[in-house]
Amino acid sequence: MALFPEIRTLGDVPRYHARTRGAETALVFGEREVSYRDWYARCTRVARGLQAAGVGRGGRVGFIGRNSDAYFEVLFGGAMAGAVMVPVNWRLAPAEVEYIVNDSGIEVLFVDVEHAGLVERCEAALPSVRLIVAWGGAHARWPGYDAWLEAQAAHDPELECDPADPVLQIYTSGTTGHPKGVQLPHRAFYALEAARLQSENPDDPMWEWNVWGPDDVSLVNMPCFHISGTGWGILGLYNGACNVVLPQFDAGAVLDAIARYKVTKLVVVPTGIQMMLDHPACPATDFSSLSYFCYGASPIPLDLLKRAVQTFECGFVQMYGLTETGGAATFLPAADHDLAGNVRMRSAGRPAAGVAVKIVDAQGRDLPCGETGEICIRTPALMLGYWNKPEATAETMTDDGWFRSGDAGYVDPDGYVYIQDRYKDMIVSGGVNIYPAEIESAIYGHPDITEVAVIGVPDDKWGEAVMAIVVPKQGSGLSEEDVVAYTRARIAGYKVPKAVAFIGALPRNASGKVLKTELRKPYWAGRERQVN
Repeated sequence: MALFPEIRTLGDVPRYHARTRGAETALVFGEREVSYRDWYARCTRVARGLQAAGVGRGGRVGFIGRNSDAYFEVLFGGAMAGAVMVPVNWRLAPAEVEYIVNDSGIEVLFVDVEHAGLVERCEAALPSVRLIVAWGGAHARWPGYDAWLEAQAAHDPELECDPADPVLQIYTSGTTGHPKGVQLPHRAFYALEAARLQSENPDDPMWEWNVWGPDDVSLVNMPCFHISGTGWGILGLYNGACNVVLPQFDAGAVLDAIARYKVTKLVVVPTGIQMMLDHPACPATDFSSLSYFCYGASPIPLDLLKRAVQTFECGFVQMYGLTETGGAATFLPAADHDLAGNVRMRSAGRPAAGVAVKIVDAQGRDLPCGETGEICIRTPALMLGYWNKPEATAETMTDDGWFRSGDAGYVDPDGYVYIQDRYKDMIVSGGVNIYPAEIESAIYGHPDITEVAVIGVPDDKWGEAVMAIVVPKQGSGLSEEDVVAYTRARIAGYKVPKAVAFIGALPRNASGKVLKTELRKPYWAGRERQVN
């Protein structure tokens, strides 16, 4: 049972909505608007074009470029042909692109002309690629997307696909070694909705944000090579909403889109929330259309969340999950967001219907409520496994369906999940586990601080010491003593930074996560081990 029983695979999404709401707008990109009927027609041409290029069921199709409506045509058109979409991070170096393309065996590659040079530098080393199609402009050797699309047959291939077949392969941005290709099946993108409808309490308030109507407008601004971008786009299209696609996150562009298109729902990472609130256009922006503002991907300081709730005046929903879990697995509903502050606002919410969470120790033994260990998740949206990496898959997926997240946290008696940090970011000082996220939240409230990241650095006495990397507000005159004193008044003494460094901006990846490995490098250089 699902919200739309006729939709069993992603290829069914354009088919169904073309029939039921064909005249309504499916996608808005720049000045172009495409109805569900026309989107379906374009998806069928993509499917036929891929088949003509020799892409069979399970064949890999790549896309390198910023977000666009074309991406969702290739994704859903590819699903109609039984193909698997492999979105590639356009910020990668040529050698990294080469690895992902060759590892996945991409056969047809769609590239926006802005990043043509990136592909040209490694094109000769991509033996599996039979066709490269240029999007967004002309290329001297590659066919243009519009001309290629127009040349294809316009009728639905009506290929029967299995909901358990892979449809999306997203490469994780690992901190060591090569990235791993996470294979997600069709069913992953509606499994939680199906579980909700079959649950004992399908009207649980935690799901209010996911009730969609004919007037909903969804904003896609997170990168589509990340689960937050592609997953959110799929959710809006699955529900038949109008989906406004931005090439990338830009605080000013997001604010403009909210007001111009009367956006009702969007997802932004905490860093993006900070940028939106600090943008000069924010005070004059009309947020009256917003119903729900979803956030996730990294912890959010309570002071920032309070400011956001007061400014946007809509429901806030926190999401927690990973690419491997098909996106969000737990949700903190709007009802649990209390501006006066409460314990639950520090949590990532409760598991969704059909999802289970448990906490285990280093030996894999279950831990009781309140004790911190590794968060394990069992979800019907779980990945099929890492592409061509059976050993890595076996290390993270148990035979009975549990996924080891690599995140440290605990669960309270009411089932709320509290994330302490990534295990790899945990600081062990004097034998005590210290979680940087807690310290970052305490420091962030200082009025002269824009951003902060906490890392562990070598210490001859304690093994590791807590260090805060701070981005001060311009002209603040903030000192190390100011930061230490402010923190000491808010958390236990053993967690207070032993040192503070000031920096102009924190290094981040494309999804907004702070690259703590980069911050740690200067302090751990020349050491065999990156922990003490």
